[in-house]
Amino acid sequence: MANKELWIIGGLLIVMGLVLLLPFFSKKVEEELEAFLLIMGILSVSISGLWSQHVLHEALAAPIKISLAVLLAGFIFRGIRSKIKRWTHRALQKIDYGPLFFLIIVGLGLFSSLITAIIAALVLVEIINALKLERKYEIKLVIITCFAIGLGAVLTPLGEPLATIAVAKLKGAPYHADFYFLIKLLGIWVVPAIIGLGIWGFFLAPSTQESKNTLTEDRPETYKDVIFRAFKVYIFVIALILLGSGFSPVVEQYLIHMPVKLLYWINMVSAILDNATLAAAEINSKMSLQTIKYLLLGLLIAGGMLIPGNIPNIICAGKLGIKSREWAVFGLPLGLALLVGYFIVLGLVG
Repeated sequence: MANKELWIIGGLLIVMGLVLLLPFFSKKVEEELEAFLLIMGILSVSISGLWSQHVLHEALAAPIKISLAVLLAGFIFRGIRSKIKRWTHRALQKIDYGPLFFLIIVGLGLFSSLITAIIAALVLVEIINALKLERKYEIKLVIITCFAIGLGAVLTPLGEPLATIAVAKLKGAPYHADFYFLIKLLGIWVVPAIIGLGIWGFFLAPSTQESKNTLTEDRPETYKDVIFRAFKVYIFVIALILLGSGFSPVVEQYLIHMPVKLLYWINMVSAILDNATLAAAEINSKMSLQTIKYLLLGLLIAGGMLIPGNIPNIICAGKLGIKSREWAVFGLPLGLALLVGYFIVLGLVG
């Protein structure tokens, strides 16, 4: 029995290594991330020998709501994207860049849990297209707003895959997580941070006018793009649920026994891998609420530090042509500052 467990743990650690490293080093894997993670999820459950009707049902059913939300919001967005540009230009006629930056960051951050992080990122891309400011200012606005979107989207299961995964993993005893579970757990931590990011954006905003050295969207979206994106989100969340189920032996044997403060910093690895993947592997109903809080906040913050860290980063960087180095120069210091700040406050308040 001991040898069998050793082989299972060893196989799962190899899969985890592949999941962590290949998207960062292989362009092909990065481009086909959903398919790659689905294969890894199937492999992890197979290695663990945990296939069951419950696992299959959860994997197929849990992603439906967020996928439908992405599909519906995508169609709505297609109809109003031209209006977003007009609204942006009208806003600039009435207020300066500082207040506008604040409204963009806080507005998209708070509403991302309802319109989904993906749609919030697409709206941000449209706003950036309308602003046409100096590239360095637009990059800072994009990164700060993506941090805010990543934080805000966790407040409901519709917002992003991480939230969907967390609720799915905790819906049983003892937490019986429902639609409002995450906003009750994290709202008091997330909302002030979003407002703080908005205030910082206010003071970072330029006083200059339009520039030719600006970010530009690669191409407008079609209805086919909207449908395909919703399908990819569905596959993506299935893959994450399977990874979470497959890695449960590792979680139960190692992670849940780690000191919570160490786990918080270990989750900085989500800067190079979508944070929902790690949440799927780590979250377990045997963890305390304090541990879950540390875990989720660490993942959410670190997910904004580099482009691969979460879906809004990937969408905005891809559509606007932001390079990895450009993101890292601003995103890493911002993320580290937030991580340290949260770590101190969590230690004081609990």
